[in-house]
Amino acid sequence: MHACAAAGASFLVAVLWFDLMFDVQTRRHAGTVLPAEVLASIGGYYRRVTTEATPMNRLITVVMGVTVVSIIIEIVRVAAPWWVSWISLAGAVSGIGRAATRTVPDAVRLGRAVEPPDVQSRLARSVYRDHLFCLAAMTLVVALQLAAGV
Repeated sequence: MHACAAAGASFLVAVLWFDLMFDVQTRRHAGTVLPAEVLASIGGYYRRVTTEATPMNRLITVVMGVTVVSIIIEIVRVAAPWWVSWISLAGAVSGIGRAATRTVPDAVRLGRAVEPPDVQSRLARSVYRDHLFCLAAMTLVVALQLAAGV
């Protein structure tokens, strides 16, 4: 199960990396409202990946589920030291949970580009922070699963 959990978490890290390539644009601007071209770039990306990419974007949801289930099976089978499995589960659930409950809905809203620029700017910065959190959580899962599998 280590290989399955590590592969799933690694895939999610790669997805987060691509998202962050757009999110990082928020760091270059200190004002409350991001420039229109930045909002258009980030919003266009999230419109494509959250709405227009259907059904391909569903693969991410499947990988999230497979990753969590793999870790749960690892716990049930006592396939690793308890702390590796439980910390992996906490990391995966915290990152995936945040993505499901806040990040993805915010990214969908951002992709629609119907809200005022100040709201879009707040959403873009929130998505960026969420993605940094998720990247740290999923990188922890990858590291623990690879170490346990050795």
